[in-house]
Amino acid sequence: MPSTIDLRRRIRSTKNTQQITKAMKMVSAAKLRRAQERMMAARPYSAALREVLASLSTRVDLARHPLLAERETESKVLLLVVTADRGLCGAFNANIIRNAQNAIVERGWPHVELLPIGRKAIDFFKRRTTPIRRQGAHVYQALNLETARGIAQGIIDDFIGGEFDAVYVLYNEFKSIMAQKVTLERLLPLPRIEPDPNAPAIDYLYAPGPEQILSDLLPKHIEFQLYRVLLESAAAEQGARMTAMESATKNASDMIAHLTLTYNRIRQASITKEIIEIVSGAAAAGH
Repeated sequence: MPSTIDLRRRIRSTKNTQQITKAMKMVSAAKLRRAQERMMAARPYSAALREVLASLSTRVDLARHPLLAERETESKVLLLVVTADRGLCGAFNANIIRNAQNAIVERGWPHVELLPIGRKAIDFFKRRTTPIRRQGAHVYQALNLETARGIAQGIIDDFIGGEFDAVYVLYNEFKSIMAQKVTLERLLPLPRIEPDPNAPAIDYLYAPGPEQILSDLLPKHIEFQLYRVLLESAAAEQGARMTAMESATKNASDMIAHLTLTYNRIRQASITKEIIEIVSGAAAAGH
């Protein structure tokens, strides 16, 4: 049975930990609000850009654009694995890493190279046999469109140069504070964008022309889709960390209550024992 000194030490340590988890929850809540605002602001632009590409793709020869060229087989694949730079966010990072390993096995890609984004993915895969093409560390410290553009430009150059037949990205999509969905999307070649058949046909005048506009918009589309993925992952990370810290705070409260009850029982037993010894001694002295 632990002593009262040990129990007091454990109670004090648990209370200190609880204060830390409460603070981390509040910090994550503030960061989540900002990350969610940026993510929600990016979604309408992404949807509008997709509509423009859908309209343009019906007026040009898709085979003339290398970013739309479908390869016969996906023998060489680049997989972007997006995790966080830090832990203490539940199963956020573990789910991504596990799904990345499962995707490589289940899809049976003959040759796969990785582009890990986030310190957790980098630290994990650099000790594995799967080759790493390049890496994105500390992306979330100053996350902006320029950061995404730097990563996207290297991906586009590799794809056009024939280094890879397809490029996929695996990330946590933000659904709510309590839920994040692990999502695997194909970045390149771009999926054929089919216009809505129920939408009325509208003819536009293009300057300098639909092919030139499409050539300019396709790289921007890749850049912004990657930027949106990073924003989704950043918001999902803060939601997962907020949930994990809330659960940790609740568990600390339960542990403190249990330890306090155990401490009171041991202390009461010790007091009762001392009273019995005193009464017994007094009774023996009286005889």
